[in-house]
Amino acid sequence: MNRIIETMCMACVAVGLTSCGNDDAKYDASGVFETTEVTVSARVAGEIKALVAEEGQNVEAGEPLGEVDMAQLVLKKRQMEAGRNAALSRKLSTERQVSALGQQIANMESERARFEALLKDGAATRKQVDDIGYQIATLERQLMAAREQVVAANESIDGQTASYDAQIGQVEEMMRQAVIESPIDGVVMAKYAEAGEYAAAGRALFKVGDIRIMKLRAYVGAGQVTRLSIGQKVLVYADEGMESRREYEGTIAWISSEAEFTPKTIQTRDERSNLVYAIKISVENDGLIKRGMYGDVKL
Repeated sequence: MNRIIETMCMACVAVGLTSCGNDDAKYDASGVFETTEVTVSARVAGEIKALVAEEGQNVEAGEPLGEVDMAQLVLKKRQMEAGRNAALSRKLSTERQVSALGQQIANMESERARFEALLKDGAATRKQVDDIGYQIATLERQLMAAREQVVAANESIDGQTASYDAQIGQVEEMMRQAVIESPIDGVVMAKYAEAGEYAAAGRALFKVGDIRIMKLRAYVGAGQVTRLSIGQKVLVYADEGMESRREYEGTIAWISSEAEFTPKTIQTRDERSNLVYAIKISVENDGLIKRGMYGDVKL
């Protein structure tokens, strides 16, 4: 590489261009602008009923852009709701189920009180009073057992209802996943499917990129990386036409923790460096910076 540059500079001198290479010396690093891109895929399988996303279209996060056929999901949800309602209809009312036994106990209590009064007057025997007491005790045990049966039956129904609720929730989540939307604000970069096609779960539908904030991926030498920190402000220059450049304020968003060999398509200021560190610089895009455009950095 050094021999190539030396040859180029010697050629420049030969033709009288004494400033050859001075432009590159103005900048500390060069790189390519990148975007944050997300490939949106189908989350459920089915026919694509609609997909309005088009290349170059601005989209917002959460904006519905189409949907996968959910007719079967709608029917399944109705089936689950019917099963849930049927289960709830079988739920028993404790008071209604035991009210008859409660009334019998109340009647027997009144009867025992009457016989105890008669016993005081000598018109009834102790055995008659005791027999009524035994009957009341039997009814009370029956009442307790009836209450336990009602509670157990209702707990079983509650379990069935909870199961239906969980299944309904799963179906509703699948219905939400059938709606196609962008997870980020950005521009549709590419479209891979059309309405009417069948989409298996995981099939790529379109790609969206966030072009509001561009990332310039550049490489710096070991001597430069020691002077850099996350959040540091730097100057970034992007091409504007053939001869002019636009200046932007950038912020260092990432610095690689490991050195790597210099990529063939990237040059650092120090051509003699064999190992460099990758950095990413965030730049607010005014609409003129395009993905894949070259840029330079002044640290």
